[in-house]
Amino acid sequence: MESSAQSVRVSNRRLWAGRIMSALPALFLVFDGVIHIMRIPPVVEAFARLGYSINLAVPLGIIEIACILLYVIPRTSVLGAVLLTGYLGGAVATNLRTGAPLFSNVLFPVYVGVLLWGGLYLRDNALRGVFPVRRQ
Repeated sequence: MESSAQSVRVSNRRLWAGRIMSALPALFLVFDGVIHIMRIPPVVEAFARLGYSINLAVPLGIIEIACILLYVIPRTSVLGAVLLTGYLGGAVATNLRTGAPLFSNVLFPVYVGVLLWGGLYLRDNALRGVFPVRRQ
């Protein structure tokens, strides 16, 4: 009886670890999407520096928030993660194109993506079934 209670507790810990790990990048990306929509001065400056028209800020912010909404809804979380992976890949490509520093700028979207997928992996049994961690 103790072992089944222990496995439930581990599962509960995994679920909460996944929720926390998912919440960190999700909150950051919501913030990022909102400031794109608001077109605050740092966004205007960043778009100019990256060579993008500021007219793209609002559509990109809406896309980002839509992808996050898909990610936080359990039934569509994998779709949201896939779409966010594409979005973040665009950020990596943009930073590479502009010659931004590797670890602080170019790879930052990769760090966000790892947190998104890691959190989803911890909270989604079906995803763990597709990508099992095997022990020798």
